[in-house]
Amino acid sequence: MPEDTLTFSEEDIEALSQPHNDALVISILLNKVQVKRVLMDPGSSANIIRSRVVEQLGMLDQVIPVFWALNGFNMASETMKGEIILLFNVAGTIQDTGFHVIEGDMRYNALLGRPWIHSMRAVPSTLHQMMKFPMKDGVKQYIERNMQLRRFL
Repeated sequence: MPEDTLTFSEEDIEALSQPHNDALVISILLNKVQVKRVLMDPGSSANIIRSRVVEQLGMLDQVIPVFWALNGFNMASETMKGEIILLFNVAGTIQDTGFHVIEGDMRYNALLGRPWIHSMRAVPSTLHQMMKFPMKDGVKQYIERNMQLRRFL
């Protein structure tokens, strides 16, 4: 198999308690501040962040007002407060990422949906509780359970 092939193996799940039904929840750096409880959700068509998190980052003044309704799985709608671009760092990879800012309560501080997953070319795995993504120097792997990053060449 080529060195840059992105795959998951049985070794990737050895440290996990099996079976599990856990969502993939990670920590990220937003504008150099660690934000915990970020849900990786390939089923979401949006990147979403709570207004309270943006406020704690001291960036409420950078929210661009946009008043759209976001519909959830249960068709409940949440009105957006606006949009914001944040400097985003996961596993040492830094990029600007757009988020929809919402006022309401949700279990997570932020949600990373398909826009971010696709831009990173990331492959999240809830089974393995990790994500992998290709980089110029090989495939990187981010494992939240140990807060570690490994590089495969």
